[in-house]
Amino acid sequence: MATIAVMGASGNIGGRISEQLLAAGHKVRALGRSAEKLAGLKARGAEVLLGDAADAAFLTKAFSGADGAFTLQPPNPTATDYLARQNQEGESVAKAAADSRLPHLIALSSVGADLPAGTGPIAGLHRQEERLKRLTATNVLALRPGYFFENFLHVVGLIKHQGINGSAVDGATVLPMIATRDIADVAAKALASRDWTGFQVRELLGPRDLTHAEATRIIGAAIGKPDLPYVTFPYADYVGAMVQAGLSQNMAELYAEMAKAFNDGIVVSREGRTARNTTPTTFEQFAKEVIVPAHAAA
Repeated sequence: MATIAVMGASGNIGGRISEQLLAAGHKVRALGRSAEKLAGLKARGAEVLLGDAADAAFLTKAFSGADGAFTLQPPNPTATDYLARQNQEGESVAKAAADSRLPHLIALSSVGADLPAGTGPIAGLHRQEERLKRLTATNVLALRPGYFFENFLHVVGLIKHQGINGSAVDGATVLPMIATRDIADVAAKALASRDWTGFQVRELLGPRDLTHAEATRIIGAAIGKPDLPYVTFPYADYVGAMVQAGLSQNMAELYAEMAKAFNDGIVVSREGRTARNTTPTTFEQFAKEVIVPAHAAA
């Protein structure tokens, strides 16, 4: 069985990857910053390593002797210069992979990472893909998922207390949307097999494309508010609301830039939908299993 290092092991994707690999008999090095959040994985047999994703020495130690690794650049909504932080973390991952001669690496990227700029935080993922392409001893698989279903958890309070859903993404903008559990399932299977060579990209597009207006109708039906409206906010108002909610000005502006890129139609699938990049969890299922209890608890 393989030894796999998993960054972000306390998160939705990294946690599920770790659990699946442990259940299959693999050795897991669970990487994160909180011993408390990783206690469950430790109890299941994972080796827990605590450190900063921007610390190349920490990651080199974590990757050394491993057969593969799942890597990501953790979100930081309060960062005053998020792209700079992404660069620091990305350089750390690339250096650690090279120094440890890590044989296989999965990078969590995004649809739209083929574009160098104008896409908000996705631009940082483009830069990371470019770094990883330069690795000579590591086989890299860049997973490019669509818009996370889990992003709708951030507006549960808005839905509960103001009776609307809204963002800067136009309600009619069509996007591939996906449950993070499906991303984790693909990554866990790939890390177990490690059957790719060189640098490869794989898109993950969810079961079907959706608009925010359609997703809102599904949420409304699930929570018993079938007339729940979706409101498209002006970009400046959206930035102000994000800052008021606790995000840094920089992060809020990057999210607005990403929303504009969605609306302008530049963040799109390059593969086109296929059986291989279509994943099973529907938004209806997610709304029932995740949004409904979150809404009840809000």
